[in-house]
Amino acid sequence: MSYGGGYNPYGQQGGGYAAPPGAFPPQNAQVSPQAHQWFAMVDRDRSGHINSTELKAALINGRGQNFSDNACKLMISMFDNDASGTIDVYEFEKLYNYINQWLQVFKTYDKDGSGHIEESELTQAFTQMGFRFTPEFINFLVKKSDPQNHKEVSVDQFIVLCVQIQRFTEAFRQRDTQQNGTITIGFEDFLSVAIGCSY
Repeated sequence: MSYGGGYNPYGQQGGGYAAPPGAFPPQNAQVSPQAHQWFAMVDRDRSGHINSTELKAALINGRGQNFSDNACKLMISMFDNDASGTIDVYEFEKLYNYINQWLQVFKTYDKDGSGHIEESELTQAFTQMGFRFTPEFINFLVKKSDPQNHKEVSVDQFIVLCVQIQRFTEAFRQRDTQQNGTITIGFEDFLSVAIGCSY
């Protein structure tokens, strides 16, 4: 299960998009056979729920390493409707589709199929998402994502960056009442945003 042509962290072709989590599924909701099969493989303790440790054991990034703890905790928290620290098969299906959506975005910018993207590719990705970040800020993001080499961003770190930037952007927009790109924020409100956007 490593990054390559047609990569899917679960080792099969496929993909799709699912919006962030919503309400609990109706009692007669059905899960796709593919998502159900992968859920069964990831749910190692057969509890009917997956935690971030089980998710981490199942996901491999382009460097041949498991996804980071941070990425797995973030993804579990996004789809954990009952705040139990785990996801059930319905929540997993949403996560499965969400990961595949981000993989498609990532592959768009990983033109050489190396399993990571460099600064210029990250700049292009954010520009196409509507962000106009300075080269210094992009360099900062790469260094935070690759603390050893300061050169590249793996797929799991790309997902974390995108989700965190999206969360911070939403929090900023809520406070930018005049829509002029600046806000005044109290210390506790700042801390609430920072902590709330991290996981």
